Amino acid sequence: MYSDLEKVSSSEEKTAESVVGVSHAVRNEDFILGDSLYARIQRWANKHSLETRGVERVPEEERTDTSLLPAGSFWIAANLVVAGISTGSVGVNMGLSFWDSLLTIIFFNGLAAAGVAWNATFGPKTGLRQMVISRYWFGFHGAKIFAILNMINCVGWSAINTTVAAQMLHSLSTTHALPPWAGVLIITLLAFVLTLFGYKVVHMYEKYSWIPAFIIMFIIIGRLAISGNFTTGTLGVGKAEAGSVLSFGSVVFGSTAGWAGIASDYVVYQPKTVKSWKLFTITFVCIALPVFFVQLVGLACIMATQTSALYADNYGANGMGGLLYAILVPESLGNFGRFCLVVLALSTVGGTCPNTYSFGLSMQTLFDIFRRVPRVIWTLLSTCLFVGIAIPTYYSFEEYMEDFLDIMSYWVALYLAIQLVEHYLFRKGSMANYDLDVYDQADQLPPSAATVFAVACGVAGCVTGMSQTWYTGKLAKLAGGDIGLELCFGFAIIGFTGARALERAYFRR
Repeated sequence: MYSDLEKVSSSEEKTAESVVGVSHAVRNEDFILGDSLYARIQRWANKHSLETRGVERVPEEERTDTSLLPAGSFWIAANLVVAGISTGSVGVNMGLSFWDSLLTIIFFNGLAAAGVAWNATFGPKTGLRQMVISRYWFGFHGAKIFAILNMINCVGWSAINTTVAAQMLHSLSTTHALPPWAGVLIITLLAFVLTLFGYKVVHMYEKYSWIPAFIIMFIIIGRLAISGNFTTGTLGVGKAEAGSVLSFGSVVFGSTAGWAGIASDYVVYQPKTVKSWKLFTITFVCIALPVFFVQLVGLACIMATQTSALYADNYGANGMGGLLYAILVPESLGNFGRFCLVVLALSTVGGTCPNTYSFGLSMQTLFDIFRRVPRVIWTLLSTCLFVGIAIPTYYSFEEYMEDFLDIMSYWVALYLAIQLVEHYLFRKGSMANYDLDVYDQADQLPPSAATVFAVACGVAGCVTGMSQTWYTGKLAKLAGGDIGLELCFGFAIIGFTGARALERAYFRR
């Protein structure tokens, strides 16, 4: 493997002049050079139309995706899945009514979608994957912290996606003939097959996979309306209400903003001439609207459990999958309702594919030797991890989801805080201050000391402001809810600004 990558590096130097302005970019044909195991695996992958590229920079001549529509449809499919229905239900479980939950969903998802859309604009500008671009903000080694957190995010979200789908499939039989582990396995294997083929096939699948789920969610809304079980509840007031809004807002933000860690992965084949404002707009709209819609469906479903014993019993027995079963099957659509549940469960693949694909890319940014392992191997590893975590998650899903999404909101707050300061304050918001030829050279990138200090500051904010089932910080007790997200963001900005100024003065980079 090592000798082949040395050949790739040599090939880059020889062809630097022929690829205008793109030295250190790697051509597709460079991945299959040599006779080692690495080269043989890459040739096998190339022969079967599997993507061979990992975290290496894409040369401009290979960025041929000129349409922004696939970039938009990708995010629709990734977010229009049943996991979002479960996220929308969390606020009611925290004691909120329909209206305050709805306003929280709109506000916090809007902020999160803007952060993801902004990150996506760096893909065409650089031809680099998200965790590789991160090296310019956090340093070569500091970016590894966020790569690890991003992998945890990918694994956790895939567990949530597959668990809800398994709940639905498990509910379809009165004898529960399909065990939870089998439902999890079905979803993860489908996602594994698709992501093996890489960028183009994932985009192709996501372009259409959201349509059946979109239709079925309207059917769910219709059946809820016909049942007469929907209620808005009573709008609360006071400190307890404010605390619940903050806690639910953290969950909502974490559910959407987590995409920021992979945003540019799916636009690296867009040419650098793409207008950033156009890419930002289509990404924002195609994330925000599906998320608003699907979480609203979940919110409406959970509100109906307050007036229907059938809905409440099914929800208690089998989570959100059981609740959707109660809405669509008994005293409702019968076998057609079962069909809708199967299709909706399978649509979860659309939300699992991005996590499966990007997990391997994050792995390749940790150590150089990991980059020398073909991406298809990391895809297989991530699938095994998803299965191993999703199955035990099934049996304590609600608690797991709330805690996980809260914690994910903390790391994304850290990510965005440092990124904003570095890009706009220290790099003046200009891509002219990014030397894209040094993306893989640790001694030319920020030293990471400021990043480590900022992370420590952010963690301090999290600890004092978090409100979890297993720990509540002192400031969270005063606020009456989870303010770890806000404190983490603020502490990280303050800590990084000062530390980075000192770091730049000393290291000159």
